[in-house]
Amino acid sequence: MAKMAYDLLEETRVATEEILARMLFLKKEGKREPKGRAELRELITQISVLFISLRQVNRVILQEEDRVKSETENAKIPVDHTTLQLHNLMYEKNHYLKAIKACKDFKSKYPDIELVPEEEFFRDAPEELKGDPLLKEDPHKRMLHRLNFELFQRKELCKQREELEQRKKNLQETIANRKKFISSLPSHLKALKKASLPVQQQLGILHTKRTKQHQLAELLPAPLYILYSQLIAQKEAFEEPIDLEIVGSTKDAQSFARQQANKDAGASTGIEEGKLDDDVPEEEDDSQRRRKRPKKVQIKENVDSTGFYQVHPLSVSVHVYDDEPTNGTKPSKLVTLKFEYLLKLHVVCVGIDGVQGGSENNFLINLFPDDTGIELPHQIAKLSAGFNFAYDEKRAQRPFKWVQHLAGIDFLPEAPPLLADNISGNDEAAKGTSTLAGLNIYRQQHRVQTILQRIRARKKSQLALK
Repeated sequence: MAKMAYDLLEETRVATEEILARMLFLKKEGKREPKGRAELRELITQISVLFISLRQVNRVILQEEDRVKSETENAKIPVDHTTLQLHNLMYEKNHYLKAIKACKDFKSKYPDIELVPEEEFFRDAPEELKGDPLLKEDPHKRMLHRLNFELFQRKELCKQREELEQRKKNLQETIANRKKFISSLPSHLKALKKASLPVQQQLGILHTKRTKQHQLAELLPAPLYILYSQLIAQKEAFEEPIDLEIVGSTKDAQSFARQQANKDAGASTGIEEGKLDDDVPEEEDDSQRRRKRPKKVQIKENVDSTGFYQVHPLSVSVHVYDDEPTNGTKPSKLVTLKFEYLLKLHVVCVGIDGVQGGSENNFLINLFPDDTGIELPHQIAKLSAGFNFAYDEKRAQRPFKWVQHLAGIDFLPEAPPLLADNISGNDEAAKGTSTLAGLNIYRQQHRVQTILQRIRARKKSQLALK
């Protein structure tokens, strides 16, 4: 049928081409006779019939094409079904191949697990794990039971670890509470000390004050420390009616001590800063807490001096009381001496505390013969200051010779005692007597008791004259 339709289509095409060629020919000839017109109408009729035939043939071809397509679709259904089955089989094949490869490449964790030896397993494992008689024959089952035993042991260890961590946490809390309590002890002890001060003063037991003074004494320069130790020893050994007090800036003294340590040792390890900081008295602790910034360390220096009157930040005040109280009353205070150390001249000076000038300033002059306190007491100070140096007589504190002896600064006199007096060389007896007297006075300047007695005697005489 399809072949016939294509043959008819070919015949129709050929006939159409011939008619079209004849019509073109007639138009070119231009014949307008009735015969020619009739022929053209005939040709138009014929070609119209051919067009109708052509449409009929086209319809037949399209119907045949639909039929062929339908048959093709019907034929493709089993092919597609078979192809789908093939793809499913290939997918299953690939899946099985991947599973086989994964199984072949699988590495279990137990080779990396340090299992207990089999002897220990059969000895220590629970009965439900080692009681199976097939364990020795089946290595796979034996491995599973060993892994279960390892899991059992690790669970027990995890429990022990949790218990130990809980115990550790409890111990850490206990330690933290104890540390907190210990860190709060200094403040409690300071508060206790402050609270006990009235009781100490009432009972006459000034332990806290004495402890503070002893701590401050460690910051004193060596001469003032020796002077302080001799006076305190005299007071405690012979019940000497005196009171001692170290006054001045503790912070400045600590800074000066560190500077001296660095200067002497060439490093900052000469003095333990922690000890120096712990030695600060409570009163200064309270004042330091109120400060927002630490003040720059400054050492007192006389403004109108050339630096030779630079003094140590700490000084020693000695309150001298009457040694003969009347009617059993408390002895009255006669005088207060202030001892300070000149850093540049390396001498100890003394004066009446609170007195800047006037007759009171001459109270200690010539306490011992030829000791006015105006001249520097030894050659070291004179060489340090220069021979043209003149000590300022307006200063309240003066470097008396007896103060140097009391502070442990021993020195030889500029002239021997034999030449101290202008005695004629012929009077040997008088010369010897004067020499012995001079030596005796020189030795007396080393004695605390003698010095205190002379100070009391002079003060009493001064009061008697008033």
